[in-house]
Amino acid sequence: MGFYSSIKKILVDDELLIEKEKELRIIIASILAKGHMIMEGVPGVAKTYTAKAVSKLLDLEFKRVQMTPDLLPSDIIGYYVFDQKTGGFIVKKGPVFTNILLADEINRASPRTQSALLEAMQERQVTIEGETYRLPEPFIVIATMNPVEMEGVFPLPEAQLDRFLVKVETSYTSHVGLVKILKRSDEIEKAINELKPVVSRQEILEEINRVTSIKVDESIYDYAASIIEETRRHPAVRLGGSPRAGIALIKLARSLAYIEGRNYVIPDDVKEACKPVLLHRLILKPEYEVQGLSVERVIDDVLSRVKVPSP
Repeated sequence: MGFYSSIKKILVDDELLIEKEKELRIIIASILAKGHMIMEGVPGVAKTYTAKAVSKLLDLEFKRVQMTPDLLPSDIIGYYVFDQKTGGFIVKKGPVFTNILLADEINRASPRTQSALLEAMQERQVTIEGETYRLPEPFIVIATMNPVEMEGVFPLPEAQLDRFLVKVETSYTSHVGLVKILKRSDEIEKAINELKPVVSRQEILEEINRVTSIKVDESIYDYAASIIEETRRHPAVRLGGSPRAGIALIKLARSLAYIEGRNYVIPDDVKEACKPVLLHRLILKPEYEVQGLSVERVIDDVLSRVKVPSP
């Protein structure tokens, strides 16, 4: 997987994105799986920079929408306007017509506007005044959320959360990482803005097609299904993984295997995919949340209960 190595060297090894290798790996894997993702983190931890840098290196069109309570669905998908020259109506396409759409602070938008993304995310098409328009390929939504916001936000319902392939929690850098950022802040910003593609959009589409041919053994399917079923049986879980969660687990595991240069999935790929896929899908019982139990710990416990298939 040559292009991932090139991207990692430019952004991580050359320290344009400090301590963001985990986020970068999952973003690339999500794009290869044609899946949408949530990036949750406090303001100022380079969520937008990360998405913008990846889009530049992959030669993908990038648009950002700042989600606010007064944002309308038409502001995202588009609308018809009257053209005085022709005397008729023409469509003005919204920012959703792109390859990577960054929905910044998605939980600040109203439920009506949030739902406008549902058709686009699931069907990769939008309907404007009864006319259906296909979205460009690939089309990925990267939604950011601030975990500390309590006022003026509209939590995403479970049905919409389930449309996202993965969720990645990004946090503060270490002390050493922060010092590097402070020293190089102007240099890093300029370097990211000047990034050049390492692959073309057409090559990315070809890579996406190759990922679907990654082999998955029967034992791996059984392992993934057992993990999903165990989330439903766990005593601390009120809502476990759905069949869509199982599909997402296999999709991401395939992408991770491809990034590693393998044409087959191993149990470690499934394990690595578990937290990004299940973090936003599992709902704990209130009494366990009060005790301070986290979804991450539940996922670790689930993995410890499920037998790993033999090679």
